[in-house]
Amino acid sequence: MKLIYSQASPYARKVRACAIALGIDRQIELVEADVADPPDWLLAANPLGRVPTLIAEDGFAIFDSAVICEYLNGSAEFLPIVPPSGAARWLCLRLEALGDGLMDAAVSLRQVQGSGMLPAEHPLARRHLGAIERTLDHLEKSRPAQHVDVGTISIACALGYLDLRFPAMQWRATHPQVASWHAQISRHACLSETAPQLA
Repeated sequence: MKLIYSQASPYARKVRACAIALGIDRQIELVEADVADPPDWLLAANPLGRVPTLIAEDGFAIFDSAVICEYLNGSAEFLPIVPPSGAARWLCLRLEALGDGLMDAAVSLRQVQGSGMLPAEHPLARRHLGAIERTLDHLEKSRPAQHVDVGTISIACALGYLDLRFPAMQWRATHPQVASWHAQISRHACLSETAPQLA
């Protein structure tokens, strides 16, 4: 399998972390792509030109991160990162959706602020920032469990992206419970080995 990714993408980090948690990361070749100017071979695999995109053994392209993680979960022989059924499954997938939404808001805020087209006080920027703040407040009240699954991985990767792109936000100061949780879960190999690095 091949995973088309970029180092800064929290979605790609989520997939890489899930692969490590499932014990199948050595079966995946990493291929980095510039999503600002997607190469033709990425567009041929994924017309959206986005990462992550997984190319399966038979050449079938799979995207986005939630679908890739579900595919990897079904391909692994180890303990799954998505519970098979019942309340545990829906709680896990809801947490994944919350983490993915936090990533969406943070990536969109980065694009708005980095474009130079909209000032920080613009309603669109405020909307994204509001989503980030409400999600952090929610997590502060209902801190996730420490076990690794697709939900906790998604939350951890979203918080890592905030650290990477918005260090001035200093979310730990106002959300100490989330900060403590993030420090603990980040010790897991799947997250420590995929931690984002400043370019």
